[in-house]
Amino acid sequence: MQKSFFVVCLLSASFTPIYVGVVFLGFTPEHHCLSPGVAELSSRCGWSLEEELNYTVPEQGRHGESFSSQCRRYNMNWNTTGLSCTNPLENFTGYGNRSSIPLTPCQDGWVYDSSASSIVTEFNLVCEDSWKLDLFQSCVNVGFFIGSISIGYIADRFGRKLCLLITILVNSISGVLMAFAPSYTWMLIYRFIQGLVSKGGWLTGYILITEFVGLSYRRIVGIVYQVAFTVGLLVLSAIAYMIPHWRWLQLTVTLPNFFFLLYYWCLPESPRWLIAQQKNDKAMKIINRIAKGNGKKVPPSLQSLNPEEEDGEKLSPSFLDLVRTPQIRKHTLILMYTW
Repeated sequence: MQKSFFVVCLLSASFTPIYVGVVFLGFTPEHHCLSPGVAELSSRCGWSLEEELNYTVPEQGRHGESFSSQCRRYNMNWNTTGLSCTNPLENFTGYGNRSSIPLTPCQDGWVYDSSASSIVTEFNLVCEDSWKLDLFQSCVNVGFFIGSISIGYIADRFGRKLCLLITILVNSISGVLMAFAPSYTWMLIYRFIQGLVSKGGWLTGYILITEFVGLSYRRIVGIVYQVAFTVGLLVLSAIAYMIPHWRWLQLTVTLPNFFFLLYYWCLPESPRWLIAQQKNDKAMKIINRIAKGNGKKVPPSLQSLNPEEEDGEKLSPSFLDLVRTPQIRKHTLILMYTW
């Protein structure tokens, strides 16, 4: 039982790269417009980085107008010969001072003040396209919403273990594909798929471990399952510190998920689900194995389970079960409000 609980907690810890991975994958460093000819002029004049930015990047704020020096550049030709190294802007006739020089959007890309790479630096998700970074995380959240509903139903219909294995496989494959995504659009698609299965898989693992134990232990195992997620946050931070390139980071946090497919051999199905599905013989085998591993005896109330003596129909899950009785309806509304 302890082994099963430990391996499911590993699944909880591995969920963190999807839930908060945007913090590291979408890191936005300081940046400014790439102006053709500036690099050559800076090299000829021997400017430091500070001098180059001071001479060639617009200042913040002008004539009461609020604009970002990260998203605008001077509309001028830096390849003009004879530019002064002390004040190159003076060489352009027709301009009174720096504030009168017209600005233009960053048409040639950006220069990022970081050697690390992220989806922001690779796909230029800044300035007018900064909303695409929010869309990246929104796709994950939409996947969470749809997956939590649909995969929860699948877990009730076909079993916790099967649902868990399917979500692990799909999550692992889509995570690897995202690391090799050739474009922003494909990256969104793979991330959405990860969101679609990962949160539902995490919830399935939570249900599985709480159904392994009695009522008096459910609160404890639920808290420990959440603690494992917190530990995953700390581990993710350390990994992201050591791997500053987003594709390698994505690959590093995804590949270990394939090992969770070994759950097929080391993780039993939920006895409570088997009993609800009138599969009492299979449930008793798992209960006896758990009891033997824990050095305990099976309670008499469970020893009397006999599938041949069971009357009644197999229970079919329904979304209406969430509001069918006053007590369950109250709990459903409370949890919805809390989330």
